[in-house]
Amino acid sequence: MKQVTLGRTGIVTGKNAFGALPIQRVTREYAAMLLRKAFDAGITFFDTARSYSDSEEKIGFALSNVREKLILATKTPSTTAEGFWKDLETSLSLLKTDYIDIYQFHNPSFCPKPGDGTGLYEAMLEAREQGKIRFIGLTNHRLNVAEEAVRSGLYDTLQFPFCYLSTEKDIALVKLCQELNVGFISMKGLSGGLITNSAAAYAWQDQFENALPIWGVQRESELDEFISYIENPPVMDGEIRELIERDRKELIGNFCRACGYCMPCPAGIVINQCARMSQLIRRSPSANWLTEESQKMMLQVENCLNCGQCKKKCPYGLDTPELLRQNLEDYKQILDGTVQV
Repeated sequence: MKQVTLGRTGIVTGKNAFGALPIQRVTREYAAMLLRKAFDAGITFFDTARSYSDSEEKIGFALSNVREKLILATKTPSTTAEGFWKDLETSLSLLKTDYIDIYQFHNPSFCPKPGDGTGLYEAMLEAREQGKIRFIGLTNHRLNVAEEAVRSGLYDTLQFPFCYLSTEKDIALVKLCQELNVGFISMKGLSGGLITNSAAAYAWQDQFENALPIWGVQRESELDEFISYIENPPVMDGEIRELIERDRKELIGNFCRACGYCMPCPAGIVINQCARMSQLIRRSPSANWLTEESQKMMLQVENCLNCGQCKKKCPYGLDTPELLRQNLEDYKQILDGTVQV
């Protein structure tokens, strides 16, 4: 199995890591089956978060008896030291462990630092001194915050969206992490479902020796694909290069990454689905997105309040209300047969 070293942490793990956000959508028993199967196949790095409802609890249920063989990474979204400690103690309890290998600030709007008045980074240092965490990390969707964290020297790891739709600036960030010996964890390797060829996604990530991709898994068939790559990793051949180039031409630029930070919407719009419906309906079986339930979801866009909250919250600077309008118009044309998919 190909290995990756997470910067100055010295953590060495297989190139495949398990992203545990999706297991909050399945039963405890099914999640346990997925987690155990992943571990038995050689996957040892598991990433979760306090914000992922019962994901931590499911990991604790399934894997606590092999804790010493795992690398556990989780996150706190808290903006106060008090909340930090509450989240940390809850995570430790649910994961059934005495320590967390990588504890990460979860997509803060700024880079926490000592003396910034929040007490957050000081709490991280104290937690490390107490032996409750081993390494300090940060996750983000904002390039400026991510780069500031890497250059600060305060963070052992960075988790950032990275896939073959990434920009040259994103790639430069990965190289900066390697240069400064900061571990790099790739999230959104399938771009929230827009990338449908996992072999191409894996082959592209494999070009970056310091990048550890975490693959979000909620179905056994998905897990089986990534397990198969442990012994037979896809290679960047001409066919995969052509596929990636086609996808980049179609998708790169002004598209929703489905990060969900615009949610909840005061008008009840499922923004992180509706704002990318045009891509979803063309890149997966269209019937899945033409059901009565999906039509009801899309028509909810007509109730947009134009409050601008989603636009302000978008870490990618997208004009989200306009994206919603464009996707709704396209969807209506598909429904009435004007546009074929």
